[in-house]
Amino acid sequence: MTDTADSTTPSSTAPASNTTDGRAPFAPWDRRELPGSFDVEETARRVGNYKWAEMKLFEALGGWVATVPELDIKLRLGTHCYHHAWHAELWHKRLPELREMKPERLTVPANDELVAFFDAMTEPEAPELTIEKLVGVYRVLIPRFIAAYTFHMNNTSEITDAPTIRTIKFALQDEFDDWRDGELMLQSLISTPEHVERAATHQAKLEALMVQAGGVAGPGSIGAS
Repeated sequence: MTDTADSTTPSSTAPASNTTDGRAPFAPWDRRELPGSFDVEETARRVGNYKWAEMKLFEALGGWVATVPELDIKLRLGTHCYHHAWHAELWHKRLPELREMKPERLTVPANDELVAFFDAMTEPEAPELTIEKLVGVYRVLIPRFIAAYTFHMNNTSEITDAPTIRTIKFALQDEFDDWRDGELMLQSLISTPEHVERAATHQAKLEALMVQAGGVAGPGSIGAS
């Protein structure tokens, strides 16, 4: 009688137990994909644009603290400005990990149109223009941060770009919280038809400039149009 191979005996063609040959790169429950939409250069460019815009917003809010007469709004702006300073610091620390160059070389605006937007957003300086100040930040700029960060997080690699995703999640939490605070402040100030007109007119002006810029990271901030 011919002996048959025992079912527990490994076949001579089976891979050895101490090798990874034939093993899937990720566990069956891990559905992450290795490639993302951005290479290192594109990620570094976007991060540099984010840092520049966050710094500009920090400077704007910090400057307004001295001119806004409403005490509750003054205090809230003081808190928010340091959120954006922290975001800029997080992006600054991320840049050297992405490119072997000085972060300052990448800390630039996306384009001249974005510079024009910031110039227009920070133009209202008089104490009675609190509505215009808040509209620019909380109804135009911060929604653009949220959109750009969300697009970046959803389109980069969870494996190779995990540090960027972590930074975005920290920033997004603040952006959403500040957005809510800003809308509450605006609704507390907009109480007459004249206020409504002022807010709408200023928002339309700034929206047009932001559309020309293409977002905080320029055209493609939320993908191809």
